[in-house]
Amino acid sequence: MQTLHINGDTHQLDVPADMPLLWVLRDVLKMTGTKFGCGIAQCGACTVQLDGKPARSCMLPVGSLGDQAVTTIEAIGATPEGARIQKAWLKAEVVQCGYCQSGQIMSATALLKAVPKPADADIDAAMAGNICRCGTYIRIREAIKQAAQS
Repeated sequence: MQTLHINGDTHQLDVPADMPLLWVLRDVLKMTGTKFGCGIAQCGACTVQLDGKPARSCMLPVGSLGDQAVTTIEAIGATPEGARIQKAWLKAEVVQCGYCQSGQIMSATALLKAVPKPADADIDAAMAGNICRCGTYIRIREAIKQAAQS
């Protein structure tokens, strides 16, 4: 039995300790906003936050979480940074295909919480682990800057 703290709720789940968090979220809890991309923690599509820091859920065994708070795309808009990022994402028309966007938003939100007024180098470093096959990097940067200014 695993005890997980996800989006402010506590879940007691009968899942193996080595089951990746991504599959617990998607298959057990039916929270499908977090996406499967590469399966080797390289693309960032599966990004969630653990205690406010970005983490790749596809390779993260639930047994390793302990008491860390997991935040997913389903709840990030309830945070001040998440609400600003989501609004800026729409205003800058970041989304093209949209597949990577939940992971992008999770990383961008963590960046704004840690660095409220990020420079380009901060944005590059924070977002480097999130791949966008559509190449919307310029709009992503603009949205992060807009959110930082609002």
